[in-house]
Amino acid sequence: MADGNSLDAFVKGKLDALEKRALRRVLVETARGPAAAAARDGKRLVSFCCNDYLNLSQSDRVKEAAKAAIDAYGAGSGASRHITGNHPLYTELETRLARLKETEDCVVFGSGYLANLGIISALVGVGDVIFADELSHSCLMMGARLSYAKTHIFRHNDMAHLTALLEEHRKDGRHAMILTDGVFSMDGDLAPVQDMAALARRHDAWLMTDDAHGIGVVADGKGSSFVGGAKADVPLQMGTLSKAVGGYGGYLCASRAVCDFIRTRARTLIYTTGLPPAAVAAAIAAIDIIESDKALTRRPVEKAKRFTRALNLPDPESPIVPVLLDDAQVTLEASKMLEAEGFLVTGIRPPTVPEGTARLRITFTAEHEDADIDRLAAIIRERIMPRKAAE
Repeated sequence: MADGNSLDAFVKGKLDALEKRALRRVLVETARGPAAAAARDGKRLVSFCCNDYLNLSQSDRVKEAAKAAIDAYGAGSGASRHITGNHPLYTELETRLARLKETEDCVVFGSGYLANLGIISALVGVGDVIFADELSHSCLMMGARLSYAKTHIFRHNDMAHLTALLEEHRKDGRHAMILTDGVFSMDGDLAPVQDMAALARRHDAWLMTDDAHGIGVVADGKGSSFVGGAKADVPLQMGTLSKAVGGYGGYLCASRAVCDFIRTRARTLIYTTGLPPAAVAAAIAAIDIIESDKALTRRPVEKAKRFTRALNLPDPESPIVPVLLDDAQVTLEASKMLEAEGFLVTGIRPPTVPEGTARLRITFTAEHEDADIDRLAAIIRERIMPRKAAE
């Protein structure tokens, strides 16, 4: 269009279409405070949508570690880790994460998304095959796409379907990788990691689990590879430092050879500025707490159980409980109603979740008050669920 801005016209049309389907997203300024406190437009709310499961972002011990790192090393790292951004704190954090995950080594990335993009595309490529759970996080799927490996999607947690795909297509690739969340971020259920590890061994496939929502809160804080007590044979344990750990960053825990290779070949590590020293120091302090306070790591799931039992829902496997409302507009209205009642519960809509499965994604933290959990459950039971049942 010669007399106008075709870019603006294009995006405005897209935004209008999303608006009509209740799928347009907006950023809302939110101030977080201690425990589960949040504030929007000057109103105090109790947040039930944050991933800070152990409330460690507000821990005095964690904050003091971050402040001390700023005094010692400055506010930023200044360059890629391969240039001058590999400040001394990195070695300690990687050593501590490897110990927690019982691996030889660890590599820390700028974020979980960067970790998955870099790890997958460094290890597999053209001529290889990937098998991914259909509900794997976006960054796992994008990592698969960037690798150019042939990708096969198996039904969620369906080991029979994964087996069939491996039997049919493993021969098509030089190398094979299996991708899954350890704890699924929108449903809160766990992957059958032990069974997947056995399948991976049988078919010479490399199992990679994204444990973003498992570290700190599952299996006494060690994560999804340790459910049931024994460590599953997962050669690629990926995760984040931005949820239960309370700060920012991503990591891969693996063998020393794998980590050395990732340091050499992962583009999202090589070409990204290193984490600020404060973020690394905060993570070290948080790992200290996770390793030493097992009662704290169990509390988020205990809080989630209090909620599900009040609603006669199945016991949760993680601190994440979805309340499916199906329709995006209904979900937004429910979220607004809860905010009016003093609760911050974000509505989750497609494409984050499949069409027809819009939901309230409710997350529980170690410091949620039982009275707040009970009142939230009562409002959902008495005012939201009846409307859903009537539709």
